[in-house]
Amino acid sequence: MEGILNQLPIGLSIGAVLLLIALGLTFTFGQMGVINMAHGEFIMAGAYTAYLLQDFADRNAVLVALPVAFLVAGLMGLILERTAIRHFYGRPLDTLLLTWGVSLVLQQVARDLFGAPNVQVLSPTWLQGSLGPMPYNRLFILLLAVGSVVAIWVYMNRSAQGRRMQAVMQNRQLAATSGINTGRVDQRTFFIGSGLAGIAGVALTLIGPVGPTLGTYYIVDAFLVVVAGGLGQLRGAVIAALALGLLNSYAEFWTNASLAKVIVFAVIIAFLQFRPQGLFVLRSRALT
Repeated sequence: MEGILNQLPIGLSIGAVLLLIALGLTFTFGQMGVINMAHGEFIMAGAYTAYLLQDFADRNAVLVALPVAFLVAGLMGLILERTAIRHFYGRPLDTLLLTWGVSLVLQQVARDLFGAPNVQVLSPTWLQGSLGPMPYNRLFILLLAVGSVVAIWVYMNRSAQGRRMQAVMQNRQLAATSGINTGRVDQRTFFIGSGLAGIAGVALTLIGPVGPTLGTYYIVDAFLVVVAGGLGQLRGAVIAALALGLLNSYAEFWTNASLAKVIVFAVIIAFLQFRPQGLFVLRSRALT
């Protein structure tokens, strides 16, 4: 029973990390139809940002790195969108191949800059300890995910820019004829989605080392979260991320890491057989 209870904070923190990653994919994949395989490298960029800043901010590098990592990863996503992806809208398989190649290039750049071995980011002293079975570092990740979800909801539903973004995602042609600059909305969308990946990278430094392939361990699970929750659905991403995090944690507790992945994939496949559209569906006039 003690072991089962100890898996709860682990599962919640894994779900929170998946949620932070999936929030960015909700914009770029769920709403724009772009399969961005380089999203994992934006996670890596955020993690290395925290690693570099710890020399200047000491053990408060995590707090300092959050806004900096958002800007770094966001600018990387913006550059990728402006230089390449904007030419491939409406061609998801082409974006998959393009961004997969970009991800390999970015991984090699990270090896050249930081080396192939993993590096460690020192955890702040105020994140050492626990609140009952929940360690402070995992509790911080969970609160970070909650704060990110609230900020995105406010942005999407209470700001003019967020409403323009929703309009473009639901009907790009109608939004363009209404006077919305869709190109500018695309830039802003990619910047926010990629920036959220950078925040997820900072969160990952609290629970493990940082390496050039850090993002590849989580990118597939994050895509599963978006698909299972429903394309472009924020509440679906929240539920699916926490469910997958808990499922993965307890499956690994009872079996092993490899078999746990198999169980998670099997459950997702079975779920999509009964509900291929995911937990929630975007309602629009295009649906009948």
